[in-house]
Amino acid sequence: MVATAVFRSASRKLALLATGAALALPLVGHAEASPDAAEQAHENTTIRVVGHPDPEGLLPDQSAPKAISAVSSAFIEKQAPTFNAFQLVNLLPGANVSMSDPFGLSTSSSLTLRGLGQDEIGVLMEGAPQNDIGYYYAYPSQFADAENVKQVALGQGSVDLDSPIVNGAGGLLSLSLDDPHQKMGALVDGTLGSYNLRRFFGRFDTGQIGSSGLRAFVSYSNTYADNWRNPGYERRQHIDTKLLKEWGEENRASIAFSFNDARNSTYANPTLADWQSYGRSYGFDATYAAGGANYWRLYRQPFRNEYVSAPVHLKLADNLRFDSTFYLQYGYGNAPYGTELTTTGNYLGTQALTQPINLPGAVDGTATVLGNYIGSQFRTGDVAKLTYSAGRHTLTAGLWFDYGSDHDTQSFTSLNDNGLPLDQWGYDSNAIHTADGRLLALENITTITVTKGFFLADSFAITPRLKVDMGFKGVDLLHNGHNWLPGNQSAVRTDSFAALPRASVHYQLDDRQQIFANVTTNFRAPDQYTMYDTYDGFGGIASQGTTALKNEYSISEELGYRWQGRNLSASVTAFHYNFRNRQLATLADINGAQVYTTINAGHQTSYGVDAEVDWRPMEGLSFYASGEWLHARLGDNLPVGDDFLPTRGKQAVQAPAVQLGLGGTYDDKRLFGSFALKYVGKQYSTFMNDEHIGAYATLDLSLGVHLADWIDGKRTDLRVNLINLTNPHVLSGVSGISPNAQDTVGTNGTVIAGAAPTYYIGSGRAFSVTLARAF
Repeated sequence: MVATAVFRSASRKLALLATGAALALPLVGHAEASPDAAEQAHENTTIRVVGHPDPEGLLPDQSAPKAISAVSSAFIEKQAPTFNAFQLVNLLPGANVSMSDPFGLSTSSSLTLRGLGQDEIGVLMEGAPQNDIGYYYAYPSQFADAENVKQVALGQGSVDLDSPIVNGAGGLLSLSLDDPHQKMGALVDGTLGSYNLRRFFGRFDTGQIGSSGLRAFVSYSNTYADNWRNPGYERRQHIDTKLLKEWGEENRASIAFSFNDARNSTYANPTLADWQSYGRSYGFDATYAAGGANYWRLYRQPFRNEYVSAPVHLKLADNLRFDSTFYLQYGYGNAPYGTELTTTGNYLGTQALTQPINLPGAVDGTATVLGNYIGSQFRTGDVAKLTYSAGRHTLTAGLWFDYGSDHDTQSFTSLNDNGLPLDQWGYDSNAIHTADGRLLALENITTITVTKGFFLADSFAITPRLKVDMGFKGVDLLHNGHNWLPGNQSAVRTDSFAALPRASVHYQLDDRQQIFANVTTNFRAPDQYTMYDTYDGFGGIASQGTTALKNEYSISEELGYRWQGRNLSASVTAFHYNFRNRQLATLADINGAQVYTTINAGHQTSYGVDAEVDWRPMEGLSFYASGEWLHARLGDNLPVGDDFLPTRGKQAVQAPAVQLGLGGTYDDKRLFGSFALKYVGKQYSTFMNDEHIGAYATLDLSLGVHLADWIDGKRTDLRVNLINLTNPHVLSGVSGISPNAQDTVGTNGTVIAGAAPTYYIGSGRAFSVTLARAF
């Protein structure tokens, strides 16, 4: 994914459905999608539970010595088909999700875990990293279609030892795709809904292809929806495919491919003053007026992405296994904005342009233009490991290599008389150039990122019930870049190494009870943009690049207990984090475009408790509840220029002290439904805690009927999804944090000017109706 700018969310049964008492949210599925190398020794542990099985896989049997939650395909099938991975994990403990639109189509979204930001959460799909190699953000609207997702797992505390992730202090989100089916078949579904939502999805499974042992599926979807507020629309085309070969005992190889082509709308993110003045009407202009840079068509985001993952598992001998995951991704896109240029007085970097530029449509030497923020990115890599069993020991050794190339440009494109860009994609060939033929740009950088890692682990069974895991991972990350604009900076380079030891213990008290504890280390390497100077367009440097920013490093501990009973399952985990060089992304305004910059916020300490419980009083019926209490405090005063903001002891930003989730599901093979209620407490948006957004709650419902028995026995489902049913008018999250919102006297006595944070506007009420049919 390319880096984006941000402007850049029977009668008894029927009675149960009507009251919501018969609905439960399947928030935990099998969470072994990407296990730690050291934890694989636990996978064969059998836990016997007698009772009503959970129809959605809530709190399934777990033996990993760490906190894991998940959602399964049975739950996903009940949700709106446009929902992305962030929305699907919304009720899991620690997950704080902010969406700009109800259907999950916009790139303007956010996920934090235990108060840690989206750029600190690793994301994998089929074992392949999905994070942007530059900013480390992941964009869930680009992931696989929900119909093809088997499971979304959430590891709240740390990434797995063998995960190809360099920003995992906040945890790991893992998507597993459905395997191709054994028999030939097809699935087609169509959806209509609010805001002119129209969606088609079709999937074809080949079944076993002759005697080759191969089977595959391919799917295509096409989605359109008007913006729920302000002018604009979302359009998305998507292809998923997977080819699988299984042979012998355990041997398995697959290759998965996803292609996403989208034309996204930007939802303008207001300041608190904007929100108080305009509410939900805050946004872009519906019509173009000469000289107006706020026209909605200047904020359309075209993106095109391809993802490939090829995991292989081989049984080389009874006690030896080999695993490898090769991956590749490519992305190109533009996150533009409206601005103005003049024919004279321009600069390229720090160099003044003595000749006027050719600026079509200029009036008195000034024209409104499209400011492009373009990213073109290529990334490939492989993770390989050997696992050897010897007596009570299971030993793992692995290597990881990752190569990424990222070219980012801020150029300008002319508009026609109607305010339409001559090229929405912002290609250089159609952009504005200087009189001597050079590309006129505020930014023009190329970065090569090379990551090399190794890991070693031992899982030791002290007794049949007591297991100890120990592991070590070493990661070297090299950024080698070039700033192509004239100035004091050209080649830049930074190289860092992270040593990441970990240990855990797991004890099986009896068939139903477990306790576990772990100590892990995690890191987040500085993103590549911290290296580069940025320019103000008037010959000055807006921000100074640095290669001195240190890796964020954290030590975390978890202590957990699980109960897996006949009709009740529960899990509770206490956690603690200690951060050094806490890296936080803030917003900088450069020529009207708000782009991320990263600062070192020093030390931070966080601790709290996650809990979830699932009650199954009868077959097909389950109730779910989750909660988190979080205490996150800054440990240092924040440096600003030659002074310091007095931030020591302040609550961390985007870290609500309390989150609660309630949900339920019901499915009697004829009627089905679910509900999901989420409460998020107050969130601060500045390090000084001088601005915040209030607590809020959202409610989603689904109601459906299985029609197969009334037709021909083949799956035919009709469902209605009601999204954000109570329609609260709220700010749902922080999109751009600020050191201080109000002018503040620093510890050295100077006045540090305030800057307004920006926020996501919580999406409005929406509904969708979906008819799904299998053939």
